[in-house]
Amino acid sequence: MSGAKEIRTQIKSVGNTQKITTAMEMVAASKMRGAQQRMQAALPYADKMRQVIRHLALANPEYRHPFLTAPETEDRVGYIVISSDRGLCGGLNNNLFRAIVKDLRDQESAGREVRMCTVGSKAIQFFSRLPPTISAEVSQLGDKPALADIIGTVKVMMDQYAEGNLDRVVICYNRFVNTMTQKPVMEQLLPLPVPEAEDSTRSAHSWDYIYEPSPAEALDQLLERYIESLVFQALVENIACEQAARMVAMKAASDNAGKLIDDLNLAYNKARQAAITTELSEIVAGAEAV
Repeated sequence: MSGAKEIRTQIKSVGNTQKITTAMEMVAASKMRGAQQRMQAALPYADKMRQVIRHLALANPEYRHPFLTAPETEDRVGYIVISSDRGLCGGLNNNLFRAIVKDLRDQESAGREVRMCTVGSKAIQFFSRLPPTISAEVSQLGDKPALADIIGTVKVMMDQYAEGNLDRVVICYNRFVNTMTQKPVMEQLLPLPVPEAEDSTRSAHSWDYIYEPSPAEALDQLLERYIESLVFQALVENIACEQAARMVAMKAASDNAGKLIDDLNLAYNKARQAAITTELSEIVAGAEAV
């Protein structure tokens, strides 16, 4: 029965693992709902900010902020990469990193300089082994990050772009499509698209704000807050993707553990039956010998 005892130990071990993965699945499902709520809550702020910036930019066409001005050349590209701090979320991070590495090769072949800003432990661990210079990094933001946690990191990239040290900034993160689907995306963050009037009647601007201290300074501050809000929106969306991917991965792990337990139970019953048959044969053989 030594084989049966080993199988019984394996069954117990896999059963304990299944309990852990099931618990992690339920925790991830709960956190995913909270992350989705935070993701939706961040949308109105960015939308309203976009409306105000559009109005300010159109009301002051003679002033052009560096964030709204595309450079003549594109020799230096910055990447803001948002990843998770923990693993056990399937291929979420790997799919994003694979898309980024492919784009990095294109930039390298074009002779462009690349600088990176990494958010999340997984991005730091992965890109620290690659040639691009990491200008800033932040990790361990938790499941409920605050905007203040990323302002310093994002400002490094904004300052480099404003000073002319970068010609374009791209933000890379996972977009939440649904619980089963998370899509890696790479979107241009800077320069921002030039705001356009929503319709011809609004281009005349029959109303305006009262600015303090001036429209230009207000636009400067609003654009910085707007960029920060876009990065924060991408961060909370990536967290929702992480929890959804972890929930799906733990569900698959629990199902696989259940199948493995069934196979081990079958093997255990066969081993036990073989042992009993052997013992009966020995008893019969002993009785005949007597």
